[in-house]
Amino acid sequence: MVGLNDDVSVDIEEIYNGGKEHHIKTCHGSVSAVVYGDQEKPALITYPDVALNYLSCFQGLFLCPEAVSLLLHNFCIYHISPPGHEFGAAPVCSNDPSPSVEDLADQILEVLNFFSLEAVMCMGITAGAYILSLFAIKHKDRVLGLILISPLCKAPSWSEWFYYKVVSNLLYYYGMSGLLKDIFLQRYFSKEARGSSEVPERDVVHECRRLLGERHRSSLMRFLEAVNRRHDLTDGLRSLKCRTLIFVGDQSPFHSETLHMVTALDRKYSALVEVQACGSMVTEEQPHAMLIPMEFFFMGFGLYRPGRVSDSPRSPLSPSCISPELLSPESLGIKLKPIKTRVPTKC
Repeated sequence: MVGLNDDVSVDIEEIYNGGKEHHIKTCHGSVSAVVYGDQEKPALITYPDVALNYLSCFQGLFLCPEAVSLLLHNFCIYHISPPGHEFGAAPVCSNDPSPSVEDLADQILEVLNFFSLEAVMCMGITAGAYILSLFAIKHKDRVLGLILISPLCKAPSWSEWFYYKVVSNLLYYYGMSGLLKDIFLQRYFSKEARGSSEVPERDVVHECRRLLGERHRSSLMRFLEAVNRRHDLTDGLRSLKCRTLIFVGDQSPFHSETLHMVTALDRKYSALVEVQACGSMVTEEQPHAMLIPMEFFFMGFGLYRPGRVSDSPRSPLSPSCISPELLSPESLGIKLKPIKTRVPTKC
């Protein structure tokens, strides 16, 4: 057991063994939601990137004791998977219509209604961040705030559309081959994490490679095609007033798109953290870089009480570790103008 404050004592093994999975029938097919924590607490929903699920997208963050303490102290977690991406999912029937990004966003509304949830906190990565941003634009009253990691927000360029069309065709004919695994890993991780002929890939990349092999090609192709048909959210983002915290790795293929999103959002309600030497999945490569920004983001909602934080030197939540820049009242009580941060320690 790891105790980090007076109220929270976390058994890490229980985090991924104690969740309850629900299969929810929606107008656009069945969707899986895995629930962790006390359902009387405010809800935080997560949505993963293409070809991933909550374990391969958020495990690094949720296995950090400090992050688990911060998140489960304040929230009940609802991990939503795209159709057919949950563990043990059956292949999608070829006769089922392929969902659009609008359909996937509408599924989220049905999940919230199933659990009788009102306004929720949202956390998504890349394509998942796009789906949650679209949901927030369509249903502003159902979103408290957004935590977006290397998000998409524009329609795909011609080159991106063509690239992933080729990927989809390769999936159709060859399944999740070694080549396609490498393509997806380049999407998720920095070059340092992926290794080279002289340096082996990091454990987190190796585990993600293994999990990619468990995806059914039909489910993956449908999600990939939906994301490849997405439309531009820029105009909708300009009217979005929910508080938004954005993380991006400086080696993410979507770094420039993330910066575009920041320019579209109202600066009074948004903040950006740029993480050095990191790819798209900050949650897996450098989860510690997310802790202090998230702490202050949640303080803007009255969801975290820093007076009860442990002063342990190991904990990045210690008040003595907080940069004075983060204490400005600008932008939700946080001042994050892209801050470059590198955290050498790993969970």
